[in-house]
Amino acid sequence: MFISFEGIDGCGKGTQISYLEKYLDSIGKTYIVVREPGGTEIGETIREVLLHSKFAITGKAELLLFLASRAQLVHEKILPALKEGKVVIADRFIDSSVAYQGAGRKIGVEEVKKLNSFATENIKPDITFYIDIPVSAFYQRKPFADRIECEGTAFLETVRQAYLKMAHEEPNRIIVIDGSKNTEDVWKSILSHLSQVRDLI
Repeated sequence: MFISFEGIDGCGKGTQISYLEKYLDSIGKTYIVVREPGGTEIGETIREVLLHSKFAITGKAELLLFLASRAQLVHEKILPALKEGKVVIADRFIDSSVAYQGAGRKIGVEEVKKLNSFATENIKPDITFYIDIPVSAFYQRKPFADRIECEGTAFLETVRQAYLKMAHEEPNRIIVIDGSKNTEDVWKSILSHLSQVRDLI
């Protein structure tokens, strides 16, 4: 089982992943947690360049760096864990590139989807929880912003709308969760969906 969490920063992904870890521990499931960009030695180096460097990175270069990190993560961590029967929890995966680079950077959604397939060997999460918050909430929740988050309100709204469009197109995989609720209610919504997945229970 491969589960990913998506959303603009400040949506509460990290908190909900920690709830999921505790839940999986309680039912005796083995799992790994990975993050993007990062999750491997190469990926963490790329993460520093992407999020915290002062380089003027073009949209296409940014996308290719994300894809390089993702390809290494799939090869080194995700595929082996899935083959071992572990649950994989990802803090961001393919949908982030579609939303941020495909739509936000205007590279093209379909182009990014094709490149994602190449980088990941066509792997997709079994279920993706998109935690939706208004862009205004991002500024209330985030005390600081990384290089990409500094792009501004219009950019983040474009990203948010791209996520919602993907959820509309893939309703069986991408589940929209109202992130404006308190953390416990958000978790209850996620758990309600997970309870319908037989091989998790």
